[in-house]
Amino acid sequence: MKVEIYSDIACPWCYVGKTRFEQALAAFPQAASVEVVYRPFQLDPSAPEQPRGHREVLAAKYGPQAAAMDDRITALGAAEGITFDFDTVLENNSLLAHRLLRFALDSHGPAVQSRLKGRLMAAHFGEGLDIGDRGQLADAAAEAGLDRDAVTAFLAGDGLRDEVLADIDGARGLGITAVPTFVFEGKWAVQGGQESATFLQALEQVAEETGLVRLGAAAEACGDDGACAVPAEQPGE
Repeated sequence: MKVEIYSDIACPWCYVGKTRFEQALAAFPQAASVEVVYRPFQLDPSAPEQPRGHREVLAAKYGPQAAAMDDRITALGAAEGITFDFDTVLENNSLLAHRLLRFALDSHGPAVQSRLKGRLMAAHFGEGLDIGDRGQLADAAAEAGLDRDAVTAFLAGDGLRDEVLADIDGARGLGITAVPTFVFEGKWAVQGGQESATFLQALEQVAEETGLVRLGAAAEACGDDGACAVPAEQPGE
């Protein structure tokens, strides 16, 4: 079984979803037969490369409710063993990090890509990682088991940029407008950072060749359903 997870490193619900899905996979008897691949998605493709403080960015978007949004996801993350330190989070364009994830997939396979994805999310949300900084990305990649020199050489150029952008366009073509979205066998999707039990049920249903929710449903930006959606006013819609 193949599961493709469309997510953005800058999406807190994507971090929650990854953690919960992995819990479900650990409880799934046929886990060894499941291939998990992370696909790129950008909540804000127009975000600048220059990092900005998360609190400032969120307040500009959502006003007074921004702090409550952060508090809610911080508490929810703590229950899953996830650290969200939004005072240190830096927001900027995630394309470079997505290129690195594609490089990890192509050169080392899905397991290493997943490990790198987890390392990037942990560092971004809990350690103040600048996902637009090539040196910091190379350090994170080395911690995930990749060769730092090879990563540094890759990040110095524009390799896989077109492929990643094509994947992002392909996601929109599938009707994916919110992340995380978990696509099973290219046919069925579960959207949002659902409870582990929901993911386990999805794995079991697909294994039995029964249907899941079809692609195409959208969600509000980082809403109560655990999905982060692209704002309607953003380019590329």
